[in-house]
Amino acid sequence: MIKLNNANLATLPADVARPTYDRGKLTTGIVHFGVGGFHRAHQAMYLDRLMNKGEALDWGICGVGVMPSDQRMRDALNGQDGLYTLMVKHPDGHYEASVIGSIVDFLYAPDDPEAVLELMAAPSTRIVSLTITEGGYNFHHVTGEFDLGNADVVHDLAAGAVPRTVFGLVTEALRRRRARSIAPFTVMSCDNIQSNGDVARKMFCAYAGAKDAELGDFIASHVAFPNAMVDRITPVTTREDIAEVARRFGIDDAWPVVCEPFTQWVVEDHFPLGRPAYEKVGVQMVADVVPYELMKLRLLNASHQALTYFGYLAGYRYAHEVTGNPLFAKFLLDYMTLEGTPTLSPVPGVDLDDYRRTLIERFSNPEVRDTLARLCAESSDRIPKWLLPVIRCQLKAGGDISRSAAVVASWARYAEGTDEQGRPIEVVDRLKDRLMAIAAHNRDNPTAFIENRELFGDLADEPRFVAAYREALASLHSAGALETVRRYC
Repeated sequence: MIKLNNANLATLPADVARPTYDRGKLTTGIVHFGVGGFHRAHQAMYLDRLMNKGEALDWGICGVGVMPSDQRMRDALNGQDGLYTLMVKHPDGHYEASVIGSIVDFLYAPDDPEAVLELMAAPSTRIVSLTITEGGYNFHHVTGEFDLGNADVVHDLAAGAVPRTVFGLVTEALRRRRARSIAPFTVMSCDNIQSNGDVARKMFCAYAGAKDAELGDFIASHVAFPNAMVDRITPVTTREDIAEVARRFGIDDAWPVVCEPFTQWVVEDHFPLGRPAYEKVGVQMVADVVPYELMKLRLLNASHQALTYFGYLAGYRYAHEVTGNPLFAKFLLDYMTLEGTPTLSPVPGVDLDDYRRTLIERFSNPEVRDTLARLCAESSDRIPKWLLPVIRCQLKAGGDISRSAAVVASWARYAEGTDEQGRPIEVVDRLKDRLMAIAAHNRDNPTAFIENRELFGDLADEPRFVAAYREALASLHSAGALETVRRYC
């Protein structure tokens, strides 16, 4: 067994790709908040590809963690010189491994916030990037406004406070750069949020304005927040994955990453201090990301929601099991074709028929073993951003909403906390207790769930949506998930 670190790179098996560049020559150009599986399967992987071409050696990544859970990533990466194994699982059972070397360091902010601040304030840092999840942007899910009442935000806003949030840390670093006449870095969101750069701009400016109005105005006027669309199915790494990396490739890796073969990154090309030449490794650098991100959010992300609750209730536990059932595959394709796609603008260079078929193929990859539990998690962050906009657009246009309403109903039924076999469901959601308390009344008050205006706004006032939702919920209670899906096919 080969312990993964710089000293052992040359001894890795011949079939494992590894950095061909001198990692000793890497310097930090990017500071990244939220180093998890997706960042390592996506942005860090693209940068590693570019470094293997002999470029971008001054764009190394320093990861930063702010949450207690980030300590485990700190220990794993720093114990391996920042290296990790990326294992791509192909549908035919072929596994492809590569060791990624683009992460040069990892700082846990509570250990030494000053080190994090000074790294971002250094002229060499030209991009600060983010994968902090949909919930990490701290905005209200109906109003869209920044939550100034968040306890950690309140702490950071206090005079003289040592920042503990990403908002506090980034804003203080930008303040220091301004005071030192150093141009501001670009803030690049890589999260699954529509117009993620615009959202980041709004949230960071709201925080900065509350801290220092003049600084808030400066950030709004001088800091670039490019939008981006990101895509690669990256399941949570399991113990079995760690064992598989050891068994197949002989690598002792504390925290490898597994993913599907498909990957896509579309980025608005707005980086005042420069950027890596991402286009040389397959990244689409464009003037307008919106058509691509809407395609992804309303077809891929919303389709994940369309399969996950129905599938879990029916007894499945993996995405590929659900799409392996022709009824579910047709339901997803019909949702995408009849409800999701009509809400999209033209997507330059993309054949939407092929894209929809490719999504079903990706969901059906048995090697990825993407769990429905992962896809069901944090629904209150996901459904309002990915599916409800489809419903609103279709209501306005007079289009079909039957399947979208049924997906909402499947979420409500899932939130009751038991599947159709009577087994308990472990609901994972920031609003878990509130949602489950409401869902407990689904049978005696069928519209209780959608009357939660914090999540659904005024949709409970739309008769066509209410009727479609009630019909689907009643079918789920009386006939079950599989038969309900059959009725829509």
